[in-house]
Amino acid sequence: MAKFEKNGAEGTLTFSITQEELKPALDKAFNRVKTKVNVPGFRKGKVSRTVFNKMFGEESLYEDALNHAFPTAYEAALKEVELLDAVVGQPSITDWKAEKGSDWELTVTTALKPEVTLGDYKDLTVEKQDTEVTDEDVAARLEREQTALAELVLKEDTPAENGDTAVIDFEGFVDGVAFEGGKGENHPLELGSGQFIPGFEEQLVGHKAGEEVEVKVTFPEKYQAEDLAGKDAVFKTTIHEVKAKELPALDDEFAKDVDEEVETLDELKAKIRKELEESKKQAAEDARDELAIRQAVENATIADIPEVMIHDEVHNQMNQFLSQMQQQGINPELYYQLTGTTEEDLHKQYEETAVDRVKTNLVIEAIAKAENFEATDEDIQNEIKDLAEQYNMPVEQVEKFLTTDMLKHDIAMKKAIEVVTSTVKEK
Repeated sequence: MAKFEKNGAEGTLTFSITQEELKPALDKAFNRVKTKVNVPGFRKGKVSRTVFNKMFGEESLYEDALNHAFPTAYEAALKEVELLDAVVGQPSITDWKAEKGSDWELTVTTALKPEVTLGDYKDLTVEKQDTEVTDEDVAARLEREQTALAELVLKEDTPAENGDTAVIDFEGFVDGVAFEGGKGENHPLELGSGQFIPGFEEQLVGHKAGEEVEVKVTFPEKYQAEDLAGKDAVFKTTIHEVKAKELPALDDEFAKDVDEEVETLDELKAKIRKELEESKKQAAEDARDELAIRQAVENATIADIPEVMIHDEVHNQMNQFLSQMQQQGINPELYYQLTGTTEEDLHKQYEETAVDRVKTNLVIEAIAKAENFEATDEDIQNEIKDLAEQYNMPVEQVEKFLTTDMLKHDIAMKKAIEVVTSTVKEK
């Protein structure tokens, strides 16, 4: 029988692993280790259990068997004391009694979610969001479309300006010695784009095609190539061509190039305005909901948050972000190289908002509990169907990856968010 004692932000759980649960765990441990031992008279991996126990002792399997049996037994013990959703992070085994032929007795300590005392979370009032689309908004969108359709035109005997594209050869030197990765030929560089290290592009402004320029820069202290970090460098640069962007005229032909469904510039403007209105309306609704949730969190009282919750949230966000990058063909090493950052920088970036995200999740969970929200079978099936459509996956595959408990939790969280956002009022 499992027992639990709370001690502030931690708890102590005592529970047993029965012989019935241990038998398959010991079998797995034996099958794994027997392939690695050499026993005279037996081919490798064919030693019998009896001989193995006589030579090495069954106790030699205990630690490996515990690794197999612990997760299921620990989860069952948490369910028994009704604390499955209250613990966070990995448990730490503080006592373990393992005797042959007897149930194993374990004592673990684990961090607990902080207690949440809810304040007002219904019928909240937030500031009304602006949804007006101005002529300036439409003009800015047209300008972006112009830029996207711009052509690069050679500038003859005219100095380069910000926004121009310079086609260059370059080679970098530190203390007079060329360094690896510092050379390029016929490289198109948009001046002012920030593609190169700070200070490089600015020194090409004012120079013409055919000129040679010594560009002097200092590498950032945190640079992906550690041997260059913080060092002064000189790039011997040759400008082959300077090209300026030539924007298309704002006329009916331009409108048809942008959108084949329109015939005139006025039609394009009207369509852009409608798109911006819909976008701004959705953004206003999202902002309103976010303000309501933030206010519900501010109205609540939350005990001290265990550090492990902050740590886990940071790493969840990092893994999610890097997974998205991976889907775009950018692995973590390439991402850090392209951005000139490190894993530590990304960690710090997510640390800044981790506490707020954890607090928000805790309050939403508390609302779901206070409202006794539970997922019906129909809710679960609809959630699986929605996820399958969202990620373009077969329903069976979604069911394979997500447990019923995970789905129930997510559905309850969505219902809790809805009870806050559906009752919010705007000034």
